[in-house]
Amino acid sequence: MLLGFLIQILASNSKLLQVSNEATPFCAFYELLAKPGSSHPTTTDRQLIGFHFQESEIGRAMNELRLPCGRETRKLVWALFLGQVVSLLLALGSLASSLIADLGVDAPLSQSLFAYVLLAVVCGGIMLYRRQRLLVPWYWYLLLGFVDVQGNYLFNKAYQYSSITSITLLDCFTIAWVIGLTRIFLGTRYSLWQVLGAAICVVGLGLVLLSDAGVAGGGGSRPLLGDVLVIGATFFYASSNVSEEFFVKKKDLVELIAMLGLFGAVVSICEICIFEIKSLESVAWSTEIILAGCGYTLTTFLFYLLMPLVMQLHGAALFNLSILTSDMWAVIFRIFFYHQKVDWLYFLSFATVAVGLVIYSTTGKDPDPVPVNGLDAQYQTINDEAENVDP
Repeated sequence: MLLGFLIQILASNSKLLQVSNEATPFCAFYELLAKPGSSHPTTTDRQLIGFHFQESEIGRAMNELRLPCGRETRKLVWALFLGQVVSLLLALGSLASSLIADLGVDAPLSQSLFAYVLLAVVCGGIMLYRRQRLLVPWYWYLLLGFVDVQGNYLFNKAYQYSSITSITLLDCFTIAWVIGLTRIFLGTRYSLWQVLGAAICVVGLGLVLLSDAGVAGGGGSRPLLGDVLVIGATFFYASSNVSEEFFVKKKDLVELIAMLGLFGAVVSICEICIFEIKSLESVAWSTEIILAGCGYTLTTFLFYLLMPLVMQLHGAALFNLSILTSDMWAVIFRIFFYHQKVDWLYFLSFATVAVGLVIYSTTGKDPDPVPVNGLDAQYQTINDEAENVDP
């Protein structure tokens, strides 16, 4: 149901717009997207998309629930709901990746390949149906796909050495990288409170490293190596997110997801041929491995589709706070699924990171859209080359 609804929304229209403060939760979804090349959706577009939304099971359920509050509050409630869906998807993907590692499979590139293929098939099919030309030169998407693949590779590789709890919490290190990268490349300015919040997060993540270096061992064979791999993965994720921020705000959402899937798959196949052929040949395939792989593919696919919608509905700050609950899901999985104890330093680390995220997310506004005249050289180059693409 959820997958069908997302595809329906993406197929109808696709260029992200700024959602006004007066938008209802229903308008927020279909005003996010518009036909490529147009500045605003037409009345017919809105009626068509609104009809599809209202007739869907999710739309009917939303209409039946009338909260005794204003439109902005209702929009916030649905943003929180979708944020928790994304958080659960992230946790389930981490669980599937952890299971694959425990089953003796060391093929992180192959693990992500099928998710990229699914993204390319679904969103690429929508582009073909619309007969849409690329709004951004393909080689920029190739670079984005390469960066994203490296992030997923290091993140999935870390499960060979560290625990699900440490990996999911260390993923918050992305925030620190994003602050630095957006400041350098996008010129984004952050308040001292936001910098303080990010610094507190880093201190909390340092407690994870301290926990994994202790007697408990972090629940993995070489936890510190796994932690270093995750921190490396967060750098690539942050680089990917900063690039996606430009593409999503200035270009086309469906094109972004489709091209990320296409070039992510191409890069993955090339690297698999170089690095993972022997590893794949040594795998003793079983039903458990196949089911875990399918679970990872599905959750990752849905995560890539939902994440930009959540961020557009109520900003990156709320998104960062929402996915923090994925760390608690990881604790539940580790205690009840793996029957492992969680070191007390982890809970102290989680509390510290939570405080840092609250400070970061509530003491400053989300970064303003990138002004065309204020683009750094790298982004101005993309913008100029995109304008030269044949219509």
